[in-house]
Amino acid sequence: MRFIKVTAAVVGLLGAALISTAAPASATGAEAFSPDVEVAAPWLEDTATATAVDGDIAIQQTAAGAIKWMSDRRGSTAYEGYCERAVRLAWARRTHHASAIAHWRSSDGARHTTGRPPKGAFVFWNTSQWGHVGIADGNGGFWSTSVGGRIGHASSTGYFRNYLGWKPGNSN
Repeated sequence: MRFIKVTAAVVGLLGAALISTAAPASATGAEAFSPDVEVAAPWLEDTATATAVDGDIAIQQTAAGAIKWMSDRRGSTAYEGYCERAVRLAWARRTHHASAIAHWRSSDGARHTTGRPPKGAFVFWNTSQWGHVGIADGNGGFWSTSVGGRIGHASSTGYFRNYLGWKPGNSN
């Protein structure tokens, strides 16, 4: 009898977790997703991460660490449709933006529309109403979701159309 109760509780928790990560019924594929380019999905709330703390000092992520986070997930489709979330997690950021385009338009960092993005910079594209964001590798390329339909590396910001520019990477 105890096994049945425990099993039922676990199944209930898993079901609730799956339901809580689903997109709202009003979100249609045409609004949120493109077959060619991944877009941010503002309805996904991040509940799976916490700021790393060592004693009383919050640990800040570095450009190399953010790139490593992305490269460690190369080939993953877990963040398709959630580019803003992926770069936020890669940088261990406390600041949340509803979408990549909201991040670009925000006062969160100076916008640069020329020059090669430095290592770890957020790079942005105007791909839809939600936009797209990745992390610069410092050599003219970037790490992002939707590179071949998964997290990957592209050698040029020209990989996606409508490049907007970059903002300095940080773990604000």
